[in-house]
This record gives sequence, structure tokens and C-alpha cells, in this order.
Amino acid sequence: MAHHTIKNGYSDLVERLNRFPQGAPPSDLLNKILKILFSKKEAALVALLPIKPFTAKKASTIWKMDLTSTRKILEALASRAMLVDIEQNGEMQYALPPPMAGFFEFSMMRVNNGYDQKALGELFYEYLNVEEDFVRELFTHGETQLGRVYVNEGQLSEENALHVLDYERATEVINTATDLAVGTCYCRHKMMHMDKACDKPLDICMTFNTSAAALARHGHARKIDKEECMDLLHEAYENNLVQFGENVRNRVNFICNCCGCCCEAMLAAQRFAILNPVHTTNFLPDIETGNCNGCGKCVSVCPVEAMTLVTANNPKKPRFKKAKLDEKLCLGCGLCARVCEKDSITLKSREQRVITPLNGTHRAVVMAIERGKLQHLIFDNRVLWSHRALAAVLGAILRLSPVKQFLANKQIKSRYLEKMIAHYDN
Repeated sequence: MAHHTIKNGYSDLVERLNRFPQGAPPSDLLNKILKILFSKKEAALVALLPIKPFTAKKASTIWKMDLTSTRKILEALASRAMLVDIEQNGEMQYALPPPMAGFFEFSMMRVNNGYDQKALGELFYEYLNVEEDFVRELFTHGETQLGRVYVNEGQLSEENALHVLDYERATEVINTATDLAVGTCYCRHKMMHMDKACDKPLDICMTFNTSAAALARHGHARKIDKEECMDLLHEAYENNLVQFGENVRNRVNFICNCCGCCCEAMLAAQRFAILNPVHTTNFLPDIETGNCNGCGKCVSVCPVEAMTLVTANNPKKPRFKKAKLDEKLCLGCGLCARVCEKDSITLKSREQRVITPLNGTHRAVVMAIERGKLQHLIFDNRVLWSHRALAAVLGAILRLSPVKQFLANKQIKSRYLEKMIAHYDN
């Protein structure tokens, strides 16, 4: 490979990362992070890879490198979780995960993994918690977000339990997963290096299906069975952690168990609440104010400061307070109902249901349309997609609303897509 290409590999890699629907704004901090995670040569090579999964043979063609050398590099990257390797039909395929949820977290999910994790933790904190451009772009651009909150199932009434859908339950994700694994919580591990971590459990980050298989294969997560995963979920409940997972209905790849002080999703929900950075559950707390004693436990446990104490306007007890909910901030997690000792908080259904994408392709297409990046999914200037992958994307587009179909067609200016949409609508 030419020296000029390798010299500029990091800037090329940043450009490559920004072809994802969720990008990574250029920054000196980002460059420092990438220099820890990738060598110059690796950065230049990874910058050439396609968005969708690819084989070693495809990478060999792109890199103009012999197959043996290509496999060696791919396996080295996969062993560090910079690439995810997925076995399909007896053949290994590789994919570059986005920064989040992706290789940022993976780099901190295994303690003592060869990186300077203190340096990484400090850089991640500056890039995500101080500089904020990355978190703002990740969580606030577009209507469709990366993740969603799961309701605390123990707080559902019998009536609510009849209406909650399977994909809204963390227990259903666990029961239907083909592979399960648990790893170190990236967020609390990062904060630990800043001396800002809380005392919530550290080894409680759940991954499922292909992500679990890949991370467990290389020791970044520990493979577990469904019984242990259920135990971890209940441990998360006992510690008043919020379940935040992938925003899809089918084949969820992760569920994080989040606190309000360390975890990126909860911090983003606090900082950018008006922009709806996290998809909520389909429930809201309902406060029986006549029974509320103003203890404030619901206020303390809320991870996004949606619950406050206000005056009860009781002339006989002028200092008496009661709980008040800001519905615009509420995630619908149900923690407030869990800690209320007076049983004055129950969950009720939201008037309008939250829409969850069918799968990863559906979510990626909608996110790309909303962020003006659909052309990167349809046309990859490094390598053309297979017909099967293209069909999956087009199928997702055809299931969208007319407004989003119009935006999709406008972005890629495709007569073929226009005719398909017209045929589908007829």
C-alpha cells in the first residue's frame, strides 16, 4: 500500500466511520482514540472496507493483498473486537461495527486487554462527556435512535402485562437469543478510570446473538446460559438499573443495565431531553397524589430527573410535598414505581405507542434517511453490495411511510427505486 495512503489512514478511517448512520465527528480527541485502537496501517486498511459484512476474499480483493496476509490482519482485528466476525454457512464474514454501540465499548469490555485503558477511559470521557459533539450527533439527530428502554417487568400490573408486546420484554430477548454473553460495563469502567464510578455492578453488560458469539469467541465477554442471564437481569432490577437495549424488535444484540450517573444513554437523556435522545417504553408512571407522602425516593432513583417534589398546597402542612412527573422527560422504565413504599405510583399505557424498527436493516435505513446518509447504504464506493443485501435495504424502504420514501428517493435519485415504490403503492 502506498505510504501516502497509510500516512493519512486515520483521517480516511474517520471518513469511513461517518458513512454509518450514526457518525463520529472529526476531533483531535477522536484521532488520539483511533491511534490507540489501530495502527497506521490498520487504519488505512479498515478505511477501505465496505459498510456491510464481507469475506476475507472480498477484503483481499479490495486491499490488493494475498489471502493469507488478509486473513491474518482480519483475525488480529477481530481478536481485539475492532471487527466483528460472524460465521455464516460455514464461512467467516467480518464487519466493522460503528463506534457506538460498537468498538468504543468493546475496547473497555475486557479488563487488561492490552490497551492502555486508563488513557482510553480518559479520552472517551473527554470526547463523549466534555466535548459532547459525538454524543449529540449519536443521540439527537433524526427521529429514530440507536437504543430504547425496556420496562421493569416486575412493575407491570396484570392488565398492563396483557398489553405489553413480547419484544418490549427483556426476558423475551433472553429467552429467544441463540447466544448470550456478559461483559464489563463500558460506561462504569470508563468512569472508574476518572474516579467517578458508582458502586453499581460492573460485570453486567449483556450481549446476544451474533454479537455475543463474536465477543465470547475472543474473550471480550463471557458466554452464559439463559438462567444466569435471568439472574443478572434480576440483579439489575435489585440495583435499580435501567435496561437500555438495541432499538429493534427482532434479534436484539445488546441490553445495557444503566445507572443515571455513568451511562452514556442516561446522561444523554438528561442533557438533551427535549430532543428525545432515547426511545421510551410504552408506559408512564401514574401518581396517586392523595397517597404520596413526599418521601422523595422516586426522585432519587429516577435516572433522568423526570420526577420532582413540589408543594402539596396543604395549608395545614405548608412544608408537605408530593411527587410530580414531567412526562416529556420520562423514559417509562418503572423504577419510581419499584421504590415507592406507599404504592402510590403505578404504570399506565402511553396514549401513543412508540414505534420500534423491525430489525437492524430497517433501523439503519430509517436512520440513514433521517440523517441524509442513505446513499452510503445503497451505493458503497468501495465495493458493490450483493443482490441479497440490496434487496434487504429496498425491502425496508418499501415498508416506510410515503414521506420517508420520498426522502429516500431524493437522496439516492434512483429511477429504479422510484418505480419500485410506485409499483409497491399500487
